[in-house]
Amino acid sequence: MQVRQLGEQVINQIAAGEVIERPASVIKELVENAVDAGASQIDIVTAAGGKTLMRVADDGAGMRQDDLKLAIRRHCTSKISDDDLFDIRTLGFRGEALPSIGSVARLVIQTRHGEEDHAWAIAVEGGKEQPIVPAARSKGTQVEVRDLFFATPARLKFLKSDRAEAAAITEIVKRIALAYPHIGFSLSGADRQPQSWPAARGDEPHLARIAQILGPDFVDNAMEIDAAREGVRLTGYAGLPTHHRGNAQHQFFFVNGRPVKDKLLLSGLRGAYADVLARDRHPVVVLFIDLDPALVDVNVHPAKSDVRFRDAQLVRGLLVGAIKHALVQAGHRSSTSNAAVALDALRKQSPQPGWPSGATAPAYGSAASVSASAHGFGATATAERWAPEAFQPLETAPNPVPGFAEDRVSEVQNGFSALATPSADARAHDVPLASEKTELPLGAARAQVHETYIIAQTEDGVVIVDQHAAHERLVYERLKEALAKKDVARQILLIPEVVDLPEEDAARLADRAEDLEKVGLSLEAFGPGAIAVRETPAILGDMDIQGMVRTLADELAEWETADSLREKLDHVAATMACHGSVRAGRRMRPEEMDALLRDMEATPLSGQCNHGRPTWVELKLSDIEKLFGRK
Repeated sequence: MQVRQLGEQVINQIAAGEVIERPASVIKELVENAVDAGASQIDIVTAAGGKTLMRVADDGAGMRQDDLKLAIRRHCTSKISDDDLFDIRTLGFRGEALPSIGSVARLVIQTRHGEEDHAWAIAVEGGKEQPIVPAARSKGTQVEVRDLFFATPARLKFLKSDRAEAAAITEIVKRIALAYPHIGFSLSGADRQPQSWPAARGDEPHLARIAQILGPDFVDNAMEIDAAREGVRLTGYAGLPTHHRGNAQHQFFFVNGRPVKDKLLLSGLRGAYADVLARDRHPVVVLFIDLDPALVDVNVHPAKSDVRFRDAQLVRGLLVGAIKHALVQAGHRSSTSNAAVALDALRKQSPQPGWPSGATAPAYGSAASVSASAHGFGATATAERWAPEAFQPLETAPNPVPGFAEDRVSEVQNGFSALATPSADARAHDVPLASEKTELPLGAARAQVHETYIIAQTEDGVVIVDQHAAHERLVYERLKEALAKKDVARQILLIPEVVDLPEEDAARLADRAEDLEKVGLSLEAFGPGAIAVRETPAILGDMDIQGMVRTLADELAEWETADSLREKLDHVAATMACHGSVRAGRRMRPEEMDALLRDMEATPLSGQCNHGRPTWVELKLSDIEKLFGRK
């Protein structure tokens, strides 16, 4: 078969297949060009999800006539100095976007440089270039793209609905807007409601832009991140564990101002939140990584959304360490949205003014009124719930993990011995109010209701604590502390377990043998393509060694980390904490409740249990008064 040179138009269409995947890809390239041009305002207009119209206008530097002629040619760019691909300081640099767009759509560019007397315009339709002509326009550039993929109609069949494509465009614009708060953005068109993000001013422009896009709720529930190590700096904001989402769409990473979706960073984020968030929930973060361009390769993929770090483990370690430090610093903080959810639920259940037909209002302050409030109007109140005879002693929880050292369990639980004995129920009028304790973050314990929730009084509100969830976190943190202070106990295998693996997987595991030994797994290379396991963590008992080693190998291949073993150890500790904690339904004395609140205030991560659920909710007095029409 004869080898021949492909035509210029076919070459451009092939390049377009790599760069222009959907309308959002076009918007991404055009908006990035506007940012690189120094624009202070970028306006985007779309129709039919970008399939029939995309228009991006900016007030940037614009292009001269000669520059415009070259801009629609492949591999023509003004953004690389000295042809150095390892010193890229702009968003665009490949010189492929405009010719790729012009090869599959109808492209019109109008631009005016500040030194030109008037603007110039050029059109490209399906790869066919039109003559350049004078045009009327103020300083800046406008790029209009119509009938995307009209020259390659088969690709239209792979696009999603207009709504889905419009949503993808919105997501792209939001990501770029987050990275450049000093630039104003507007997004409008026949296929959407207009949106605008004015240029952020003030001392904290990034925080202002984050509030514009993610809402003030995230700002109220975010932890500031600012850490640096060996020339790499990480800044931004990470949400509290109790402020989470059902998907990863609210995770924004930027490397030197470039929005990226990098699996190394996602892996680090997962590791940082693994201890405080359920596996099916996702944190909300906006994080910026700044480093020398020579330390990161952005020329990995034509779409420029993937990057490769020279020292990947340094970046990942910085990310994990910074977020974990912020979580510890956050202490017992919990999401403010928890209170909003609680208040919304109360509003939905609250009756209209006046009692329902047939209901009798109990005396104010009586036991019956308390019960009616707890169970809903019309519920029968009885004093039997508060009778001491109703209490059943809590059985001692068995050690859930055979083989785990008994002294470690007792060592951790001794500090909570007072909470392990039965006690009488506490009601508000039985508990003296210590005014100095109301000034503390979680206030003064006043009562226990339903033998499950502790009610505490603060200076300006009420705190409701889930006693089991809170104590579970406290026990878990002490178990982890005990494990960290002592080497993980290991059990020696009578006969080493040999695991056959692909040679490259075996080599990765052998290289990380020292790290794995710290968590109780001792292994070594056993010839090419095999690993011999000699010791395993005693806390895991009779484990599936073959499965564990293969899982670790897969993780190292995909994420360059081996977190699953540590997660198993943490899971065992969490199970022990759950079994060894104060149960719901157990009555507590006032001093016990107060001790629990003080321990929560002093323990990092106590704002959520081991499963990511909040351990406490605060209702401000002003909000409670609104529920009763006092304000």
